[in-house]
Amino acid sequence: MGISIDDFGTGYSSFSHLATLPINALKIDRSFIINMVNNPDHRNIVSAIISLAHLLKHEVVAEDVDSQKQVTLRREMGCDDIQGYIFSHPLPANEFEAWRREFVLKPG
Repeated sequence: MGISIDDFGTGYSSFSHLATLPINALKIDRSFIINMVNNPDHRNIVSAIISLAHLLKHEVVAEDVDSQKQVTLRREMGCDDIQGYIFSHPLPANEFEAWRREFVLKPG
């Protein structure tokens, strides 16, 4: 189990947390992920967060990825992982197991 800072880049997330908390990952706030496709400033912010996190040996998760373009951009920038509707909407536990068998454990 690890600790992630959720919605990094907004609200109460702070750069000081990167040096003081025993975190494993940063989850980049959805507002940056959604806008990075069409906004170079947001793309640069995402790239900077990824670089900083990696320098500090943290993983990086892009939140609310819902398009193939976002998947491609985050891969090009070196983001470690993604979550979002591109895979699935939130599911009840009983539906999750069926989805997991089909999506994650599917051979090939």
